[in-house]
Amino acid sequence: MSRPLVVIPTYNERENLADTVARVRAAVPAASVLVVDDSSPDGTGDLADQLAAGDPAVQVLHRTAKDGLGAAYLEAFAWALERGFDPIVQLDADGSHLPEQLPRLLERLEATDAAGRADLVIGSRWIPGGSIENWPRHRELLSRWGSAYARAVLRLDTRDATAGYRAFRADALRRIRLEDVHTRGYGFQVDMLWHAREAGLTVAEVPVTFVERAHGRSKMTPAIVVEAMVRVTAWGIRSLFKRRPRRAARSDGSSTSSHA
Repeated sequence: MSRPLVVIPTYNERENLADTVARVRAAVPAASVLVVDDSSPDGTGDLADQLAAGDPAVQVLHRTAKDGLGAAYLEAFAWALERGFDPIVQLDADGSHLPEQLPRLLERLEATDAAGRADLVIGSRWIPGGSIENWPRHRELLSRWGSAYARAVLRLDTRDATAGYRAFRADALRRIRLEDVHTRGYGFQVDMLWHAREAGLTVAEVPVTFVERAHGRSKMTPAIVVEAMVRVTAWGIRSLFKRRPRRAARSDGSSTSSHA
């Protein structure tokens, strides 16, 4: 893993983007940055082009419409894999994911200690050492509940199932079969984690501090969270019936197990 790429999706993040990109480049100078802009009306895409013009390690992927976080990441993953980047990192543009903590995700991804080789490393708020700053209590409870619900329904081991600060090995993304990931909104994070589990990937968590944005408005709303939880419920129900054993009669009157 010698060509790290940090993917930063944007929509109306002009106030935050330059600072976030500069901090990523300072924290991990070897990392390239891909800004994926969904035609932001506030000029974020133009600013991204200016940053790219001044730094060859910064590139921009312009999308024609606001089509959701998941769609932006999936297009970025395909772009990165075609160009041989490894590992590939997800990072929010608004400063909530501290670029200064990126080295700990990358170090865990490269570790070969007793904890085992990880295919995916998640920056977690909900493990010892993880924390949040400047969040109202109701938002913390909503996030904790959403993560706990996804873990229970999908039988996930990850404590912070909805976290968006993630580092993937390129091979892990290939094994996930990205063409089977269809979620475009907030549920994308859980969808990817579920597919990672189904693909047999090893997922590790490292503690990070999640900081509320200083500029702009959050895209998160209760309606988005509810929609994601509805999807999680559907996935959970589907997984219960996937390859469910059934009894097939044999000619001697006994039965044997098979799978649907």
